[in-house]
Amino acid sequence: MAAQVKESVDTYGRHLPITSMVMFGGVGIEPQVKALRKPVDILVATPGRLLDHVGQRNVDLAGVEILVLDEADRMLDMGFIRDIRKVLALLPRQRQNLLFSATFSDEIRQLADGLLHQPGYVEVARRNTTTELVDQSVHLVPQKHKRHLLSHLIRNRQWFQVLVFTRTKHGANRLAEQLAREGIGAAAIHGNKSQGARTRALADFKSGKLQVLVATDIAARGLDIDQLPQVVNFELPNVPEDYVHRIGRTGRAGAKGAAVSLVDREEMKHLAAIERLTRQKIARVEAEGFVAPVGEPAEPAHEARPQRRARDGQPRRTPERPHKPRKATAPAPRHPERPRSDERTRGGNEQRRPEAAGNAPPRRARDKQRPALFAPRQPGTR
Repeated sequence: MAAQVKESVDTYGRHLPITSMVMFGGVGIEPQVKALRKPVDILVATPGRLLDHVGQRNVDLAGVEILVLDEADRMLDMGFIRDIRKVLALLPRQRQNLLFSATFSDEIRQLADGLLHQPGYVEVARRNTTTELVDQSVHLVPQKHKRHLLSHLIRNRQWFQVLVFTRTKHGANRLAEQLAREGIGAAAIHGNKSQGARTRALADFKSGKLQVLVATDIAARGLDIDQLPQVVNFELPNVPEDYVHRIGRTGRAGAKGAAVSLVDREEMKHLAAIERLTRQKIARVEAEGFVAPVGEPAEPAHEARPQRRARDGQPRRTPERPHKPRKATAPAPRHPERPRSDERTRGGNEQRRPEAAGNAPPRRARDKQRPALFAPRQPGTR
């Protein structure tokens, strides 16, 4: 997203005497350090990499006049709020703050009020709404048949550029591999991919070399694909606001688009939450000519998080062990209690009781015996 914002700055400021640069993680820091040696008018940065440069004293934020937070609701949630507060502490007190987002919950609004001074609100549309230019529909289909239905829709409806959203990174990789095996050009893009791999996949998708781009919600914000005709929710998001950002990748700049959601029975609660948020009923439709395969193994309805990986790259599986009843065993014999020795007390004449035959000597008896400080007094002596 930062790279795309930088491209927009270059496009709109082509005939203006301004300089700009972009910085983000996942790439080498030295080219960014060299670029910071020259004056910069507009700096597009991610919070983490910006703080890295601040720590190395490569950038000074004391002269900032305007602060812009794009996707402000994500920037101010629990994942980024600490970095944002650190950045705000480095800025001058007198500045202009601009926050942009397509969705804005009441909790984020309260948090923004604590960071800003008497902010004003500008809404170009009703909050948490979807554009009327996007045709939305739902296909009710079991999880194990979703992949087959997606392939059917791509071929029969002749979709040549499709952005597909999954809930997890592992699910994105698996779906892209399955589509590629069926002859549909596909690639996955998510946070675990390197910056170079993400850039190449996005460039191939924009140019038409890739027919399908499978992404997680991290790509739902900021992806600007000109005239993108089709978005597919392979799995509904857990957060209803993410649905608005997903389908917002199509129907941009006055163009029409379509958003199709493949919904399993266990995802109906997510669908109801989305409809409550957007205040609209999404049409349920049937896929013409689709016949579900027989004997297909069942797949999980959703993945809360990817499984931990084993050394061979496969998901770790812990087999269930059969329950075995414990055998009744006799209690272990207890050691006979030994009277406390008075050898270390002056005037004591009791000897340590020998251990019972057949029992192992106590641990202290195996150690080297220390000489007593005072030998026991013999009878008849003074």
